[in-house]
Amino acid sequence: MPNFYSVIIGTELLNGRREDSHFEFVNSELLKRGWTQKANFVVKDDPAFLEDVFKLIKSDKNSVMFCFGGIGSTPDDFTREVSAKVFSNSLARHSGAEKIILQKMGESAYPHRIKMADLPNGAKLLTNPINKMPGFYLEDRFFFTPGFPNMAHPMVQWALDTFYPKAPTKYSSNFVVFISEAELIDVMETLPKEVDLSCLPQLLDGIRTSEIYLSSEDENLLKKSDKMFKSFLKEKNIKYKEKQCS
Repeated sequence: MPNFYSVIIGTELLNGRREDSHFEFVNSELLKRGWTQKANFVVKDDPAFLEDVFKLIKSDKNSVMFCFGGIGSTPDDFTREVSAKVFSNSLARHSGAEKIILQKMGESAYPHRIKMADLPNGAKLLTNPINKMPGFYLEDRFFFTPGFPNMAHPMVQWALDTFYPKAPTKYSSNFVVFISEAELIDVMETLPKEVDLSCLPQLLDGIRTSEIYLSSEDENLLKKSDKMFKSFLKEKNIKYKEKQCS
């Protein structure tokens, strides 16, 4: 199963000069297809720190990453160089990207804009529907896009539709237990590791409650776990009510 990460690069997001629009977009597009994010990083334009983030994501053998920003040609654009260092060990002129840039810019591509064609070895191109300047991707799972949402978001949609169109079906159970989560730890610890658990403590009309959400790709295992959990509640005379799964 893929683990989805997003990396949003931009000091201007962290100092409040701009607002992010990538996180909610990625979440929404993943949820449409039955996926969820494992983690999101919003980082400043710092190549050493960006390298650490990329290495962390690469260390997850099931990682899929969408990276936003830093693929231009200005001195604060580090993504191409750092991604080459982490994911392919070298940066090289990509003939396809070079052709697109020269067709768009002509001689004005030199000496700076042509550097946007210097990509990690093995990179493939992502189409930019706005100004044609491409993004790129590696291993069909590490995707690097511009920081501009109108350019980046179609690239993300294409990548998901092409490589990760739909998650396997997950079966779920959702119910609210009228007791604090601390009283449920024993039964929660008996759940199989193949069953995902979420416990959300909250106050409902002044009463301490715990919303339990169980999910699994194995329908029979989910049913058994749900039955086991509720049998525990009945034995302890703990009230609960079903909740519609979303």
